[in-house]
Amino acid sequence: MNLRDLHYLLALAEHRHFGRAAEASFVSQPTLSTQIKKLEEELGVALVERTPRKILLTETGREIARRARAVLAEVEEIKAIAQRTRDPEAGTLRLGIFPTLGPYLLPHVIPLLRERFPRLELLLTEEKTEHVIHMLREGALDAGILALPLHEDSLHSEFLFEEPFVLAVPDHHPLAGHKNRLKLHDLANEKLLLLEDGHCLRDQALEVCQLAGAGEKTGFRATSLETLRQMVAANVGITLLPTLATKPPMARTDNVHLIEFAGHPPSRRIAMVWRKSSSMAGFLQRLAGVFQNLPPELFKPDVGAQPRVQAD
Repeated sequence: MNLRDLHYLLALAEHRHFGRAAEASFVSQPTLSTQIKKLEEELGVALVERTPRKILLTETGREIARRARAVLAEVEEIKAIAQRTRDPEAGTLRLGIFPTLGPYLLPHVIPLLRERFPRLELLLTEEKTEHVIHMLREGALDAGILALPLHEDSLHSEFLFEEPFVLAVPDHHPLAGHKNRLKLHDLANEKLLLLEDGHCLRDQALEVCQLAGAGEKTGFRATSLETLRQMVAANVGITLLPTLATKPPMARTDNVHLIEFAGHPPSRRIAMVWRKSSSMAGFLQRLAGVFQNLPPELFKPDVGAQPRVQAD
C-alpha cells in the first residue's frame, strides 16, 4: 500500500467512475483500475462494487476511504511543516493575539508584514491570553502576541513595545476639566469600569487602581473594550483605554474625553512569544522586528486630534 493508491481510492470515491477518477488523477483508466485491484488484493477485501452503470464503494471501502482522507491530510500537514522549516517566509504562520490588542494593532502592522514577507500566509487567532498560551503549548499556534509578564518557562518572550494607557471619561466628568496631565493620585477614590475576568487588561487596570487608590465600579463588567468605551459615552463611568484603541482608524466616540497621564504613564508591555524548542525561532525573530519598528508616534497618546462619531 502506498499514498498513491490512497489518492486513487479517494478519486474513485468522489467521481464513482473509473474514467473520470483516472482523468482527475492524471493516469490512464487501466492504470487506476489495476492499482485499485492490487489494493483490494493486498487488503483481502473488496473496496469497490462494480455495477453496469456506476461504481460504488463497499461499506469497507467507504470506511477505508474516510481514513485515507485523514491520512493524506496529515501527510500534507507534514509537508507544510517541512516547507515552513526550509523557507518559513513562504509558509503559513499561526499567530495568536488577545482581543484588547488585535483590532487596534493589526491595521497598523498587517500592511508592513505583507510588504516585508509577501509570500507568508498569516492565520490569526484571537483568544484570551490563557487560551493563547495553551494553544502554544499544544503546538496549535506558532507564536503569540501577549502582554508581559508571562510566567511560562517553555516560552521565549521577545519584547516588542510599551503601550501607555489614557483615561476615558464623559465630557462633563470633573476630571475632563483637568488642565494638566493626570497623576495617579488624581484617580484616588474613583471607581473604574473594568473588563470581565480572563482579560489581561483587567489585571493591568486593577494594578493601576491599586497604585492610585481607586477601585472597580461594581455591578458591571464589560466583555470587550468597545463596550467599555460605550459605557463611558453613556455616562456610566470612567475607564482606562490603551493608546492604540484611540488611534485611527478607530474614531473617537462622542462624549468620551481622553486624558493623558503625566510622567511615566501606566502602560502595558507587549511581547511576541514562541516555544523555546521552535524550529522557526530565527524567522520569528525577524517577524518580531517588524513590530519593534512600528512608528513611535503610534504609542504616543493623541487626545485631541481624532474625528468624532456618535455613540450608539
